[in-house]
Amino acid sequence: MVRIVIPVEDKEAQRLSAHFGRAPYFAWFDLEKGEVTDKGVKPNDSSHFGSQGPPTERMMAMGADVVISAGMGQRAIQMFQNSTVAVLQAENMEVEQNLEDFRANRLTELTQGCLHAHEH
Repeated sequence: MVRIVIPVEDKEAQRLSAHFGRAPYFAWFDLEKGEVTDKGVKPNDSSHFGSQGPPTERMMAMGADVVISAGMGQRAIQMFQNSTVAVLQAENMEVEQNLEDFRANRLTELTQGCLHAHEH
């Protein structure tokens, strides 16, 4: 089983958030043999929203094996890499399409942080 966590804009987990750290929600999907066996959405209660801990810690606490994101700062990428969480570059803003791209092994590793890390 692999758990994928994606920063999303809505509770329905249809659209990726363009702003990683300030995403209103984090959606998670458990995949076994390419099929979603469980899923959920959790509000982003990280330090960006008045709680404690960065978004990376919140996602890792959710059991993330893989994070799919439109972009994020270099520090966040390094935090995930240091904890063995794979960070993959979203190919578009639709969650379902990115899950399909993951299943087909079409997503690439996100290694370069964005220039405006405070926005993601």
